[in-house]
Amino acid sequence: MPHTLRESDLSQEPVFLMARASSLGSATANRSLANLGLKVRHYSVLSLVCGKKHPTQRELSYHLVLDPSQIVLIVDALEKRGLVHRETDPSDRRSKIIVPTAQGQKLYQEAKVAVEASSNCTLSNLSDEERASLLNMLRKISLD
Repeated sequence: MPHTLRESDLSQEPVFLMARASSLGSATANRSLANLGLKVRHYSVLSLVCGKKHPTQRELSYHLVLDPSQIVLIVDALEKRGLVHRETDPSDRRSKIIVPTAQGQKLYQEAKVAVEASSNCTLSNLSDEERASLLNMLRKISLD
């Protein structure tokens, strides 16, 4: 950022700084994921479906703060690549849960390494203690 803008009123606003940090982090992660054919949004969905719970499309939309139509497009793209498939939710037959394939699990593990490397790059100016504190604050803001 040019020095003259660093001292602007905008650069003192937490919401702007969080959005800017998010944009910088996403850009770095997208570059790291590019050779795997993924973007941050695809990685985010793949990460969630490769966890212990198989979320519904609605749950993905809520957690990722994305419009349901965006989730459909992301899941469609992952499904087309053979990384996930949709199954009927046993607790609500109207809903679909998203389940990873073996290929999806494998790609997720590779992508996770790439994202961790990009996070280390983005957060390189922070000490381990500062990183832990930042993570705690972000969890408090976004998950509580």
